[in-house]
Amino acid sequence: MQPMLPGITKANSGLDGIVWNILGQTYVPKQLSEQSFAWHATFPPGTFVPPHIHPTQDEFIYMLEGRMDAVIDGKDYAATAGDLIKLPMNIPHGLFNKSDQAIKCFFWVTPTRKLYDLFWAIHSMKEQSPPDVVALSARHEVTFLPPPA
Repeated sequence: MQPMLPGITKANSGLDGIVWNILGQTYVPKQLSEQSFAWHATFPPGTFVPPHIHPTQDEFIYMLEGRMDAVIDGKDYAATAGDLIKLPMNIPHGLFNKSDQAIKCFFWVTPTRKLYDLFWAIHSMKEQSPPDVVALSARHEVTFLPPPA
């Protein structure tokens, strides 16, 4: 992986024209280096990322539009435009769009580790079945948690 290059990633574009479909959301990578990875995300109504842990990364989400419901370390939170969601490594978290409007937000992780490769792998799956996504994620340093009993 190369060092971060200076410059501007323009609005409505991503790195190399990449647009991923991840669990029903749209992710557009904006920056990639060994130290950090950033992407714009759109969560349509009803989509979510199930509870999981990043054991090797800190994650951040800056809210641009909509309302994100989150469960962070077992506690319920809600974030709206202008809020920053902070997800330290090893802290379980799940992200949910329970509203009837799309969420637009900006994510970044540090360090990058294997997350960029995981997004390519999930996007490339013929069918993003939960057991296959969970197994693939575990090989890329993201641990999905079992559903509550």
